[in-house]
Amino acid sequence: MVKSARREYLEAIRRRYRKARKKDKKPILDEFCTNCGYHRKYAIRLLGLPPRPRVNHPGAKPIYDSQALLLALKRIWFATDQMCSKKLKAAILLWLPHYEQEYGALPESVKTQLLAISARSIDRLLKPVRAQSARRRLCGTKPGTLLKNQISIRTEHWDITRPGFVEADTVAHCGNTLAGDFVWSLTLTDILSGWTENRATWNKGALGVMTQIEDIEAQLPFPILGFDCDNGSEFLNHYLHRYLANRPSPAQFTRSRPYHKNDSAHVEQKNWTHVRQLFGYDRFDKPQLVDLMNNLYHNEWRIFQNFFCPTLKLKEKQRINSKYIKKYHPPATPCQRLLESDHVSIETKDQLITTFLNTNPFDLRKTIQAKLKMIFNALK
Repeated sequence: MVKSARREYLEAIRRRYRKARKKDKKPILDEFCTNCGYHRKYAIRLLGLPPRPRVNHPGAKPIYDSQALLLALKRIWFATDQMCSKKLKAAILLWLPHYEQEYGALPESVKTQLLAISARSIDRLLKPVRAQSARRRLCGTKPGTLLKNQISIRTEHWDITRPGFVEADTVAHCGNTLAGDFVWSLTLTDILSGWTENRATWNKGALGVMTQIEDIEAQLPFPILGFDCDNGSEFLNHYLHRYLANRPSPAQFTRSRPYHKNDSAHVEQKNWTHVRQLFGYDRFDKPQLVDLMNNLYHNEWRIFQNFFCPTLKLKEKQRINSKYIKKYHPPATPCQRLLESDHVSIETKDQLITTFLNTNPFDLRKTIQAKLKMIFNALK
């Protein structure tokens, strides 16, 4: 019997024990000792004591305890793909104006609390409903040795005071085996702003990946100035090398060190938030899925992630003995970071602002779910 149950059982039996005659107390005491496992003398002492008065615990009273607040917080949290509390606090400011269009008006007190709530309080309120998901990984990087001597390893940080320096990676939708043909997702992430684009391709042949990179650059709000990738053959090939080199202002083409995933940390973390959280770990082995996935990637998903999902950006990292102390900038969306940059044109900023103002993230979320349903129905 757990402690709380023993305490409740004691309160229920104490009054009956104290009112009973001497000969009737023995069976009550035997029952109490048997059920709770107490020593007889200790049980007599417990049953003979008067009930303790209820004591109010000191400290501040809970502020965020209304059901309306918790419901609104949960709805926004699920709509943002269960992001962490620090990013969710920044996302609430972006999502709250559209919340009332979707779910009805909120009391002013609830709106004030949502805007004032701290990341720690969000963690405390959402702790009972946090979803736990296991991560499974397979490595699909096959070495590309053709151009290794011509493409240098990036040994120092780029000048990231302007957008355009990107990292690239691929994600395998292979299920439990890498054998056979299946769909791959290509991910490009800008280091400065965190702006991320995704495309799907059948297998990961050099020409197919090259085609998707061209399509991504046509949609980017900035030109590619630097391109960093792993040592996979889908990137280390003549198609991509010529594409980046044969232009008026050639882009820097570098690669990471073999078996050092953290060299491309900016894009590696997007493989989970932008691909795995969306499509999971199922095997996509039907070619018709490529067009359906690109329809979602190209339209709704890029707007959802780049305009309405704040991200954290490292400000500084300091090593003290054996510990690393990290400090981060306030959470912001990639769109917000581009709007603050002096290297983005006024016309591009106007387009970004127009897209943001004309988009309801809750409607966007519904469209994403509808297209996901089509994709997984086609998978059957």
